[in-house]
Formats: sequence, C-alpha cells, structure tokens
Amino acid sequence: MNNIQYNLQFEKLCNVLQLGEIIGVPEAIVGGLLHRMYAIETTQGKYAIKALNPQIMLRPVAMQHIINSERIANTALINIPALPAIKFNGTFLQEIDQQFYLVFDWVDGKSLKPNEINIIHCEKIGGILADIHMTNFSELGIINEWSDNVQLTDWNYYLKIGQANNAVWVNLLIETIDKLYDWDVQAKKSAKQLASDMVISHRDLDSKNVLWTQDNPIIIDWESANYTNPMQELIETAIYWSENEIGNIDKERFFAFINGYKKRYGTIQANWRMVLANGFLGKLGWLEYSLKRSLCIECTDEKEQQMGTAQVTGTIKAIRRYADIISELEKWLNNEI
Repeated sequence: MNNIQYNLQFEKLCNVLQLGEIIGVPEAIVGGLLHRMYAIETTQGKYAIKALNPQIMLRPVAMQHIINSERIANTALINIPALPAIKFNGTFLQEIDQQFYLVFDWVDGKSLKPNEINIIHCEKIGGILADIHMTNFSELGIINEWSDNVQLTDWNYYLKIGQANNAVWVNLLIETIDKLYDWDVQAKKSAKQLASDMVISHRDLDSKNVLWTQDNPIIIDWESANYTNPMQELIETAIYWSENEIGNIDKERFFAFINGYKKRYGTIQANWRMVLANGFLGKLGWLEYSLKRSLCIECTDEKEQQMGTAQVTGTIKAIRRYADIISELEKWLNNEI
C-alpha cells in the first residue's frame, strides 16, 4: 500500500471558507466510488463536502479536469437542474494541507434504486440529457483532447499480479481474458469512428447521480464531464435507467428514455452497431482502474482496495452481460428508430 492517504481537515476547511462551526460529527455518505463524500452541518447551514481521492489528484491532468467539470456543471445550470460546487475566492476547488475538496449546498433528495425507476423518470432524464447535449459550452474554451493513439490494455499484466497475490477474481479474469482483448479492439475501433461527432456532457448520468426531491430531479457528480459522442451516451444512459436489479433491460423503460430524448433533441440516427461497440470503452476503463485498486497499484488504503476487488468482480460480470445483449439491443434500435 502506498503512503498517499486522505488528510481530512473539516474544521480547518470550514474556518478558512467561513462556513461556520461544525455541529456534531461529519457523516460519511455511502455511494461514491472514486472520492469520499460527507454530510456536514454547521452553525450556518448544511453542506455536502467531497474529499477528492489524493491518489487520483496526483494525475497530471486531474486538477484542471475537476475545475473544468465544475465549470461545465455551472454552465449546464442555465438549461437543466444541476448542482455545481460552491465557488470560494474565484475557484470551485479547495485545498487544505494538500487535501482537495469540493463543497456543495445540501440537497434533501434521494437517488432511485432500479426497482423504483418508472417510465416517467426515464422520459424525464432522457429529456434532460438532450438539453445537456444541446447546451453551448463553447465559451468555456475546453479543448477536446481525445486521441486515437491509445494502447490496448495489457490484461495479462494484471492477471499475473493477481495470481501472485491470490486475488479472488483470478479465475473470473482467466475465463474472460480473451474476450476482454476482443472487446478492447472493438471499443477503440468504434471510438475512432465516432470521434468526429462529439459534445460536452455529464458522461455518468446513472441513477445514483440524480437526486429527486418529490418528482423533481437534480443532476449531481459532474466529475466525469467531458467530450463524448452523443448517441453513445444516449444508449449507455438509457441502459443505466432501464436495467433491473439483476442487470436485465426493461424494453419499455429503455425506449421511454430514448423517446424523452427525442422529444427535446429531434430526429436521431446512428450506426447502432458502432455505438454499441463503443459502449465497452468506459466499462473496460473502469475494470482496469478497479484492478489497479485491488492490486494496490493505485490505491490509498485497505478500504479502497476492498472496493476495487468488489468492483473487479462486478464489472467483469456486467461487461459479460452487456456483450450478451448487444445483438438484441441493435435489433431494437434498428427496428424502432
């Protein structure tokens, strides 16, 4: 395990930002997979404070990416119900003793579990996604740095380290590894072909990143915001909102989401096979990051390592489910759009 760990200084943060004195004990909020979120009540109000993962913040582009993502959220707020971080002294990103934070106003809302999502929710979020895709972010001056000069992932490298450490996911990885290489090739090939049509968007609009106050959604967690192909994000997000607890897709909810999008966006068309192949890209990226966490290659502590291990198993299974349903999804899309 490396020595780069969280250094939480909430009292000092609240003093520096003049948020008031903390009442009670900061409460960890379950749900975040990359960073750590806390509910903090002070003499001035209640806040959600995100302590950013110090290992991630070591990456050369991480700081600017976080700043850009909050600028994107702030601009999106013009057209949709978004929750950007609070700006202090001209910046969204706060630093206390080399620990970075984002501070948000507290929202009394809840995210929906798969069995709580209905077609009305799907149609509403589909419309919001269309509004994000139609938002003009050009004044932010964010450059599309996508490159097709990306190497295929060396899955055998992680397998060998996993075998040496008796990782619980080794057999599952062995069963899947040949297909991982195939899916990686498909994903990068499709990404290259879809790269000519890109928009700035949220890029992680699953149900955990939407808080509902009664029937009103608020879009949170913009840290993945960047350039993406709009049709790829449409299909990926429609899948998020139409999956049940065991990963099967509800066709009615799937098309409710797409129809909500079309009502706002207008006619859509795409090479759906190419779009669906591109859907592997984010999943494979998350799998590699989870492997790094599980193997302590990029990890802050034991808690994060355990999360990585659980995510490796869950992500491999999710990718396999996705591969199994692609042909059926393509038929749905070609027949109904």
